[in-house]
Amino acid sequence: QVQLVESGGGLVQAGGSLRLSCAASGRSLSNYYMGWFRQAPGKEREFVAGISRTSTSTSYADSVKGRFTTSRDNAKGTAYLQMDSLKPEDTAVYYCAAPRPLVRPRINSPSEFNYWGQGTQVTVSS
Repeated sequence: QVQLVESGGGLVQAGGSLRLSCAASGRSLSNYYMGWFRQAPGKEREFVAGISRTSTSTSYADSVKGRFTTSRDNAKGTAYLQMDSLKPEDTAVYYCAAPRPLVRPRINSPSEFNYWGQGTQVTVSS
């Protein structure tokens, strides 16, 4: 099975940028659709962005559309989430996740993602 490890979180001022990375090991990243989720204190985990196995399609939550960009480099086994124009309401723990191999999940359903990273904290100050 694939193991996922996020990095790149931190503290940033509103309007700033961060880039999260999700490194995969154990299996080829090219077999997996990749999703990004976040969870703020007291709130449910929510979908942020997703990218198909060959990068031909991406999806974004309305709240981040136009500000966040997801990409992937299958040769490096890494997926990315570029976050620009950050807002205080973007503060959360961010997770990368993958469904079973070759599966295209329903992106708004965390239960369809079987493999999760440990999460990385993103804090945006006003």
